[in-house]
Amino acid sequence: MLKKQYRLKNKSAFTATYRVKNSFHKGGITLFAGLLKKDENSLTKVGFVVSKKTHKRAVRRNRLKRLMRESYRLTLKSGELYNSQKYMSLIFAGGEHALDKNFTEVQNIIKNLLQRLE
Repeated sequence: MLKKQYRLKNKSAFTATYRVKNSFHKGGITLFAGLLKKDENSLTKVGFVVSKKTHKRAVRRNRLKRLMRESYRLTLKSGELYNSQKYMSLIFAGGEHALDKNFTEVQNIIKNLLQRLE
Protein backbone atom coordinates (compact mmCIF):
# COMPACT_ATOMS: atom_id res chain seq x y z
CA MET A 1 0.00 0.00 0.00
CA LEU A 2 1.24 3.44 -0.90
CA LYS A 3 1.92 5.61 2.14
CA LYS A 4 -0.48 8.42 2.94
CA GLN A 5 2.13 11.12 2.43
CA TYR A 6 2.46 10.19 -1.27
CA ARG A 7 -1.29 10.17 -2.10
CA LEU A 8 -3.04 12.84 -4.11
CA LYS A 9 -6.43 13.39 -2.46
CA ASN A 10 -8.02 16.78 -3.10
CA LYS A 11 -10.29 17.32 -6.09
CA SER A 12 -8.63 20.69 -6.63
CA ALA A 13 -5.22 18.99 -6.86
CA PHE A 14 -6.56 16.58 -9.47
CA THR A 15 -8.06 19.38 -11.58
CA ALA A 16 -4.86 21.44 -11.30
CA THR A 17 -2.85 18.46 -12.54
CA TYR A 18 -5.20 17.86 -15.47
CA ARG A 19 -5.12 21.56 -16.36
CA VAL A 20 -1.35 21.47 -17.06
CA LYS A 21 -2.00 19.18 -20.07
CA ASN A 22 1.29 17.32 -19.80
CA SER A 23 0.36 13.70 -20.53
CA PHE A 24 1.78 10.45 -21.91
CA HIS A 25 -0.10 7.32 -22.95
CA LYS A 26 0.93 3.70 -23.35
CA GLY A 27 -0.91 0.38 -23.22
CA GLY A 28 -4.19 1.75 -21.93
CA ILE A 29 -2.66 3.80 -19.09
CA THR A 30 -2.26 7.57 -19.28
CA LEU A 31 0.13 9.55 -17.09
CA PHE A 32 -0.72 13.17 -16.32
CA ALA A 33 2.14 15.22 -14.86
CA GLY A 34 1.54 18.42 -12.89
CA LEU A 35 3.69 21.49 -12.42
CA LEU A 36 7.41 21.38 -11.73
CA LYS A 37 8.43 21.69 -8.08
CA LYS A 38 9.82 24.91 -6.71
CA ASP A 39 10.94 23.28 -3.47
CA GLU A 40 13.07 20.16 -4.01
CA ASN A 41 12.34 18.84 -0.50
CA SER A 42 8.58 18.43 -1.05
CA LEU A 43 7.15 15.03 -1.95
CA THR A 44 5.54 14.13 -5.26
CA LYS A 45 1.87 13.27 -4.77
CA VAL A 46 0.39 10.47 -6.89
CA GLY A 47 -3.22 9.67 -7.79
CA PHE A 48 -4.73 6.62 -9.48
CA VAL A 49 -8.00 6.86 -11.44
CA VAL A 50 -10.12 4.42 -13.42
CA SER A 51 -13.31 5.90 -14.81
CA LYS A 52 -16.71 4.28 -14.54
CA LYS A 53 -16.92 4.52 -18.33
CA THR A 54 -13.95 2.14 -18.54
CA HIS A 55 -15.91 -0.73 -16.99
CA LYS A 56 -19.18 -0.79 -15.10
CA ARG A 57 -17.97 -3.30 -12.49
CA ALA A 58 -16.19 -1.73 -9.53
CA VAL A 59 -14.26 -4.97 -8.94
CA ARG A 60 -12.51 -4.64 -12.32
CA ARG A 61 -11.80 -0.93 -11.84
CA ASN A 62 -10.41 -1.41 -8.34
CA ARG A 63 -8.19 -4.30 -9.48
CA LEU A 64 -6.56 -2.08 -12.10
CA LYS A 65 -6.06 0.70 -9.52
CA ARG A 66 -4.45 -1.79 -7.12
CA LEU A 67 -2.10 -3.04 -9.84
CA MET A 68 -1.05 0.49 -10.78
CA ARG A 69 -0.61 1.52 -7.14
CA GLU A 70 1.50 -1.52 -6.28
CA SER A 71 3.72 -1.17 -9.35
CA TYR A 72 4.34 2.50 -8.53
CA ARG A 73 5.08 1.59 -4.91
CA LEU A 74 7.68 -0.97 -6.00
CA THR A 75 9.36 1.47 -8.39
CA LEU A 76 9.40 4.05 -5.58
CA LYS A 77 11.01 1.48 -3.29
CA SER A 78 13.63 0.49 -5.87
CA GLY A 79 14.42 4.13 -6.71
CA GLU A 80 13.77 3.84 -10.47
CA LEU A 81 11.69 7.01 -10.60
CA TYR A 82 13.80 8.83 -13.21
CA ASN A 83 12.58 12.46 -13.52
CA SER A 84 9.17 11.94 -11.93
CA GLN A 85 10.31 13.50 -8.65
CA LYS A 86 10.65 16.88 -10.35
CA TYR A 87 6.86 17.21 -10.54
CA MET A 88 4.44 18.21 -7.79
CA SER A 89 1.79 15.66 -8.77
CA LEU A 90 1.24 12.66 -11.04
CA ILE A 91 -2.01 10.95 -12.02
CA PHE A 92 -2.19 7.48 -13.55
CA ALA A 93 -5.49 6.99 -15.41
CA GLY A 94 -6.39 3.45 -16.41
CA GLY A 95 -8.25 2.79 -19.63
CA GLU A 96 -10.21 -0.03 -21.20
CA HIS A 97 -7.17 -1.69 -22.81
CA ALA A 98 -5.38 -2.04 -19.48
CA LEU A 99 -8.15 -4.02 -17.75
CA ASP A 100 -6.96 -7.42 -19.00
CA LYS A 101 -3.26 -6.91 -18.34
CA ASN A 102 -1.40 -8.80 -15.62
CA PHE A 103 0.89 -7.28 -13.00
CA THR A 104 4.17 -7.51 -14.95
CA GLU A 105 2.62 -5.84 -18.00
CA VAL A 106 1.22 -3.00 -15.87
CA GLN A 107 4.57 -2.62 -14.10
CA ASN A 108 6.43 -2.36 -17.43
CA ILE A 109 3.95 0.24 -18.68
CA ILE A 110 4.31 2.32 -15.49
CA LYS A 111 8.12 2.21 -15.72
CA ASN A 112 8.00 3.19 -19.38
CA LEU A 113 5.71 6.14 -18.64
CA LEU A 114 8.00 7.33 -15.85
CA GLN A 115 10.99 7.13 -18.22
CA ARG A 116 9.20 9.31 -20.76
CA LEU A 117 8.88 12.21 -18.30
CA GLU A 118 11.39 14.92 -19.12
